[in-house]
Amino acid sequence: MDILQKNSVDKAFEYCAKITRDHYENFPVASLLIPYEKRPYIQSIYAFARLADDFADESNLSPIERIKLLDDWEEQLKMCYKGEAQHPVFIALSETVSKLSIPIEPLANLIYAFKMDVQKNRYKSSEELLTYCKHSANPVGRLVLMIFGYKDDKLFHLSDCICTALQLTNFAQDVSVDLLKNRVYLPEDEIISYGYSYEELFAKVYNQNFIKLMQFQIERARQLFYKGAELINLVDKDLQLELRLVWFGGMSVLNKIIKKKYNVFEDNVKLSLGNKIMIFLRGLFYNNVSLYKKKSLWDLN
Repeated sequence: MDILQKNSVDKAFEYCAKITRDHYENFPVASLLIPYEKRPYIQSIYAFARLADDFADESNLSPIERIKLLDDWEEQLKMCYKGEAQHPVFIALSETVSKLSIPIEPLANLIYAFKMDVQKNRYKSSEELLTYCKHSANPVGRLVLMIFGYKDDKLFHLSDCICTALQLTNFAQDVSVDLLKNRVYLPEDEIISYGYSYEELFAKVYNQNFIKLMQFQIERARQLFYKGAELINLVDKDLQLELRLVWFGGMSVLNKIIKKKYNVFEDNVKLSLGNKIMIFLRGLFYNNVSLYKKKSLWDLN
């Protein structure tokens, strides 16, 4: 690699790092706990996904225009794999995927999910919703594992459980935010089965039927967190702490929703500084996250 090319790649990674720093997330993204040499690779993937998500959410554009932006982003992804990247994100991404032998599929799946966000705002069943999670959330965990050199199917499956749980947690905490975008990530058949309705949801009716509906959503996410927990002890220490923070972070959001008696209409659920300090301490001292099942720990916040 000549000096000019190296400068271009370095600037591209700096561009991705800035995008990562400038966006709020409940869960740590490429934090200082990630080994320094891995961080730029994670930031390049985050920047790729973040900008695609912004295209899908661009309220000033029509659905057709947003799909066109995503089509163009997908075409740039294909060019990236041909060694023809031009945009800073794809210059950095090209370096990432070539050095780590990352296939295009998980990245293409992310774009597919963002297109779903433009074209689909209701989900008839949990199967439909989990298909969305398969494309929107699960590729992220698999990409992180690949960055750390893991390509084992068992680890991918456990990661899928945690990532789907995180996605379902985001849906639960952002019910009101998504309503403003005319999006509902609560399966229609479950809304009906708990005696609730779309009309009540958009009117933000908080009643016992809604509580039972949300209890079911929270419990499904929580069980998926437990199902994937084994992953944390199957990876090396350079990734374990980060995964524990993500795991405890997701669980803490679920716990905040429970403590609010499932009233996610009042305000958006976010983690406070105190919550994040507690999450960090749990990540340091509880190597076995299954201990979090104990009521004494579950109540701590």
